[in-house]
Amino acid sequence: MYLSRLSVTDFRSWAAADLDLSPGVSVLLGPNGVGKTNLVEAIGYLATFGSHRVATDAPLVRRGAARAVVRGLAVHAGRELAVEVEITPGKANRARVNRSPLPRAREALGIVRCVVFAPEDLALVRGDPGERRRFTDDLLVSRSPRYAGVRADYERVLRQRSALLKTARAGRSDGSELSTLDVWDGHLARHGAALLAGRLRLVAELERPVCAGYAELAPESEPVGLRYRASVPDVSEKSEVDELEQVLLAELASLRRQELERGVCLVGPHRDDLELRLGDGPAKGYASHGESWSLALALRLGAFELLRTDPADVTGVVSDPILILDDVFAELDVRRRRALAERAERAEQVLVTAAVADDVPERLRGVRFEVASGQVDGPTAS
Repeated sequence: MYLSRLSVTDFRSWAAADLDLSPGVSVLLGPNGVGKTNLVEAIGYLATFGSHRVATDAPLVRRGAARAVVRGLAVHAGRELAVEVEITPGKANRARVNRSPLPRAREALGIVRCVVFAPEDLALVRGDPGERRRFTDDLLVSRSPRYAGVRADYERVLRQRSALLKTARAGRSDGSELSTLDVWDGHLARHGAALLAGRLRLVAELERPVCAGYAELAPESEPVGLRYRASVPDVSEKSEVDELEQVLLAELASLRRQELERGVCLVGPHRDDLELRLGDGPAKGYASHGESWSLALALRLGAFELLRTDPADVTGVVSDPILILDDVFAELDVRRRRALAERAERAEQVLVTAAVADDVPERLRGVRFEVASGQVDGPTAS
């Protein structure tokens, strides 16, 4: 798939911007701080309804504006679909497809699919477990958009149950709230089991392409591995949802006293991690800077390989996701640049951002957009 047009209104630094795009490579060139990343971030938002840079929507709306709008014209095997998302902080997103409003914005997920490489990706290896959980869930939703609802339901139940535990710990409860804790346990176990099952199977499928990508990027390094570390024992990608629900319920019951004493929810997918291994030990804290970069890139390459072999739920078409390389080449040595460029040039559509043209490998020059503050000129041949 590819985007033939991107439009933004009041998104980040842009009052308005329109880009006419095409298959192949497009390079957005301009000094730092002029809004190149904001434009490719908008494409990522159409794909996941989230940003690869921030955890909330508020920073995405231009200062002084009430809302932001992102529009894209996606082409799947010759079929065009126009998707529009309106972002209003504190309120639910609103979406349209071919100008028709959707009952729920997440029904537009799957129309645009992309994989974003960015300097922030180093946090996938060196950051806290929340970074890796978000990576896993975003990929899960990209492959199967129904998991957006599963994740939203789980997060809603987790907030309610956590608030109940905090109230009980603070001594503000008259006891009546605790009578409902069993009910919330059931909700958390049911939605948590569905999310956990999806993550376990995803990580099992992701390991092979990630290991292959890492070996290509860092052939002299020790091999890497992935393991899903759950907050409950004895689970695997072969575990059924019903089985996982019972495991979660049992663990909730065994830790009830500790949860009440601490006022936090100690069981569920929100406590899990994607463990990255380097040789016989953990990558975090032991991988060098180059190894960390290679592993972060390998995670994105693995995601790209999985998405390019899956039909999008919305369109039913198997096609490459859009590949976005956001200011990453300046961070890489010559060999890693070459390996990434060789992979990237095979994608149907690639968008590259860079401060200077020399940072872009020759084989990825493509067409060029010149980006200045509040203005985009192009495309022109590189």
